[in-house]
Amino acid sequence: MLITAILLSLAWKSVVVAGLTLGLLRLARWRSAGERSMIAHAGLVALLALPAAILLLPQWAPLPASWSFEQAVPIAQTATTGGSAIDPAPAATSVPVAVDSAGSTPIVFSWSELAPFLYLAPLLLLSGVMALAVVRLFAMRGRAEILVEGSWLSALAEAQRRMGFKHGTALLVSKELRSPISWGVLRPTIVLSPKAVAASDEAEAIIAHELAHVARLDWAKLLGARIACAVFWFNPFVWMLARESHQLREEAADDAVLMADIDGPDYATLLVGAARHDNQGTLLAAHGVAPGKDSLKRRITRVLDGSLKRGPASASWMLMSLVVLAGITAPLAAFSATAKPEATEASRTSVASTTRAATITSSSSAAATKGANDTAAVAKPLSAEELVSMRAVGVTPEYVAEMREHKPAITADEIIGAKAAGVDPAYIKTMRGIFPGTDIDELVGAAALHIEPRFARDMKSHFPDISIDDVIALRAMGIDCDFVTDMQKAGVKMRSADDAIELRATSGFRPVAKPRPAATPRPVAKAVQNGNVAIVDLERGVIEARRADGRTARIEFPQAPEPPKPPVRD
Repeated sequence: MLITAILLSLAWKSVVVAGLTLGLLRLARWRSAGERSMIAHAGLVALLALPAAILLLPQWAPLPASWSFEQAVPIAQTATTGGSAIDPAPAATSVPVAVDSAGSTPIVFSWSELAPFLYLAPLLLLSGVMALAVVRLFAMRGRAEILVEGSWLSALAEAQRRMGFKHGTALLVSKELRSPISWGVLRPTIVLSPKAVAASDEAEAIIAHELAHVARLDWAKLLGARIACAVFWFNPFVWMLARESHQLREEAADDAVLMADIDGPDYATLLVGAARHDNQGTLLAAHGVAPGKDSLKRRITRVLDGSLKRGPASASWMLMSLVVLAGITAPLAAFSATAKPEATEASRTSVASTTRAATITSSSSAAATKGANDTAAVAKPLSAEELVSMRAVGVTPEYVAEMREHKPAITADEIIGAKAAGVDPAYIKTMRGIFPGTDIDELVGAAALHIEPRFARDMKSHFPDISIDDVIALRAMGIDCDFVTDMQKAGVKMRSADDAIELRATSGFRPVAKPRPAATPRPVAKAVQNGNVAIVDLERGVIEARRADGRTARIEFPQAPEPPKPPVRD
């Protein structure tokens, strides 16, 4: 469901971005081809960044909760053989169900599970076609020959000087082509057909056109447009934008040719002649002089129209295009049509408290026992393992309802663990009276160590600031009330549970305070147990414990003040 929701969000948001970009191109139709090309490619960049932005940006849900299309309470859907804990009558399923002839477990088909595969199939197909076209280009480059014609080399050098292009460009000739093409970024390549090489009088115009593509990084833009079409294959606006961006790249290259003082009518004649020798499939991954059938009329009209504005896009225009599209795309990517999480949770709680919808999915046959049929779970359907586990530990619907009064969002695993540890609502209520706000998981841990409320009260009487975790640690160390009392009688002051745990861990014994005659008090007491020796020196205020392995622990405590002397009577 999550992947399907992301795909639906990606679909309608891509429609908005692509449609907005096409609208901006319509409004800027009087600008130069270079400036309009910048708008088109900014829109393509926004589309390519849209999936990552949807996943990474924090969700922005400005709509009120009443407008949300999300269900207030998740209802677990079942097959026709089961119902919910509230209504045990059979409930109809919301997805197609197929049952084999033997009457085994129903096989459920969900369109939401098929959606990712339906999306990936065209994506992989288009990506494979594009990758194949790129491989063909580089394979053809390996088979091409280096062009050594002086007229073409001088035309290339002159065009590079005029454009300020300092990168080396490979000039090749291949018999596999019908018209010139160019591609590449780091190692740009221009490949001519043998017929184009023979027409040396057209060398300056052809080189100027192809070098304009190289200088403007049009090959990278072409690949980006192809990727956008593959990712958003379902969006016709993206295909329209990709086709328009390709047209604008060619028109911007035509403007570069005309700005190099090439005669307009002669260049138009060149375009008409090149249109008869289109390379067709090769141009999927490269640019060429030859126009497509649909763009020939538009390009010739622009070439012959001397009133049109020509020239590349300025830096300010580029910045403005990016800022406008980024300012719209970022909020759009973060936008969510559902209500805010807080509002949704509040509505769920309200509905749950009204209907007492502590529902589960019961999946059983006529031979299943009533206890397994009535076993409840919250928020999601129960698996077979959970049902078996609940039945094994004796969970009943009444037990689930009582436990949910203490924790509405309790899960099936927590219910099973609590029942297995012997935790019941009475135990929870009593322990929370001693330790308010204690979580059920902590009480399960306490019950597993057989901690009774009486033990917890006794420990809290000795250590008022003690927590349930401290009580569990005391029980795990074998510390009980007798240990604490004996230590206090021996004169050891323990201010917290940690002191008792530390003393227990280092000494490993329980001291026994020996009675002393009141007239002749013994300042030193000694106890021996299993090789462990404890010495209590009340005169010095020291208790020392020596283990059989030689380790020693020493605790000093303040000596009690002497009692005041009785007043002397006259």
